[in-house]
Amino acid sequence: MNAKERYHRWVKRMDEKSPFYKKLLAIYDDENEIEERFYQELAFGTAGLRGKLKAGTNCMNANVVGRATQGLADYILKQGPEAAAKGVIIAHDCRHFSKAFSQLAAGILAANGIKAYVFPDLRPTPQLAYLIRSLGTVSGINITASHNPKDYNGYKVYWEDGCQVSSTVADGIYDCIKVLDYFSGIKKMNFDEGVREGKIVVLGPEYDRAYLDKIESLAIHSGDELDLSIPLVYTPLNGAGSIPFRQMLEDRGFTNWHIVPEQADPDPDFTTVGYPNPESPAAFKMSEELGRQVGAELLMATDPDSDRFAIEIRDDKGEYVPLNGNQTGYILVNYILEGRKTAGTLPSNGAMVKSIVTSTLTSDIAESYGVKMYEALTGFKNICGRIPFLHKNNYVYLFGYEESVGYAACEDIRDKDGISAGMLVAEAAAYYRKQGKTLWDVLNDIYEKYGYAAEDEPNLILEGIAGSKRIGRMMDSLREEPITEAAGYKVVKTIDYINGYEDIPASNVLRYFLDNGSWFAIRPSGTEPKIKFYFYTIGNSREEALEVNSKIKEDVLTRVNRVE
Repeated sequence: MNAKERYHRWVKRMDEKSPFYKKLLAIYDDENEIEERFYQELAFGTAGLRGKLKAGTNCMNANVVGRATQGLADYILKQGPEAAAKGVIIAHDCRHFSKAFSQLAAGILAANGIKAYVFPDLRPTPQLAYLIRSLGTVSGINITASHNPKDYNGYKVYWEDGCQVSSTVADGIYDCIKVLDYFSGIKKMNFDEGVREGKIVVLGPEYDRAYLDKIESLAIHSGDELDLSIPLVYTPLNGAGSIPFRQMLEDRGFTNWHIVPEQADPDPDFTTVGYPNPESPAAFKMSEELGRQVGAELLMATDPDSDRFAIEIRDDKGEYVPLNGNQTGYILVNYILEGRKTAGTLPSNGAMVKSIVTSTLTSDIAESYGVKMYEALTGFKNICGRIPFLHKNNYVYLFGYEESVGYAACEDIRDKDGISAGMLVAEAAAYYRKQGKTLWDVLNDIYEKYGYAAEDEPNLILEGIAGSKRIGRMMDSLREEPITEAAGYKVVKTIDYINGYEDIPASNVLRYFLDNGSWFAIRPSGTEPKIKFYFYTIGNSREEALEVNSKIKEDVLTRVNRVE
């Protein structure tokens, strides 16, 4: 069945009461739009589903969510009655249709004899990840598109280990999904009816408290060791972090914190920010304005589902400077190791995990404290997926992170967690302030001790069918005509992860090491229409490292952009 045939089938079968139906009729003569929406099914991978909110097989809508949930239910039932009895916990963010999709999913699970646990309102992704293991559910679903623009939504699936589903489980779920129709064969139950019958359980406030207690147990320093009057600004970017982040700051005793009022409450249109990604400095515009008013030393932001976390700090001139994910990682890794050593709680068999595209500077920091730094593929199903391996080899997990502003400080929360990362950064800022230092001072101390690092993570956004095919051609070209030098520096080693490398599973990633110590990596995004680049250089000064890194980046991007 081609795209046009699929389109006409949807016009005939789709519920006319659907908010997407009229817009589906409106594209009747738009062949390009029909092709984009129906040329394929929205891919179900290890990050679940993610797409634009439209009618179509390649989009996010109730039919796609319903089919995916029935497939998940069928997969769970295949695991036996014990798996089904454990139930599934469901969360959602502030986006359009997120709550409706979560209630739809809960009703489908209940109709299949699988108990569904839901939150009364939006909650952070890491809280879901934590409660999967705490409640002992077999799976978890989160309706979220993380940091994507307002016209996206997504469907993340977790398994009983608290991580996003592995490739093996994802493939098994997809096998159950792909045999289903979008319009029939899906069991459904009314959400309110499910609640009345006890088949859907609405979680109470004690589960919010349990999550916060777990986060706050990560504290390294407290009380008189901290200057709790440090002025702070936080923005949840109109997402799920607002209530738990504020409660965490209050619980820890911070007395001079401020929340950006225009971004404190849920807003599915992200009116004040547009692109709600804390990784982008533009997301801090209103935080900077408030920060100047209150004299804040630290600005903090989480994305709409509160798994990503980013900061801006004041430099030696008093100006706000955005830190990239690697730089925040340097501060966190250094603080955790230094703090635990000072507190006498640093184990002799400690280990951390970073992604293969994250700066290796933290490997040097870890090594200086006698801590092993392991690598994993991008994504926290891989980073936190290392935890069982660490336990088996008698290591104590201390921290995991990746450059895209994701940090996992607690082995019981097996996903990136913006709330716990925020607590540790705020604590670090208060600890160093007590010693007469700022985070800017600390970052420069790290550079002076371990090398002046430069980091850059540009990407090319290539949407639609044409974009996807071009990204494929780019990766093919890099393999057929390998890069042998960049900006005059020779490539001395190339790692192609397409078939796996050492104990790292297969992934479409290329990594290049140059004779000056710089390295870079290239990979297509698994969740967005992007090809991503990662460039790293160590120099005798920050300025030198930035200059060399920039030249390498320019050379490589020029080479890749030649591929049409």
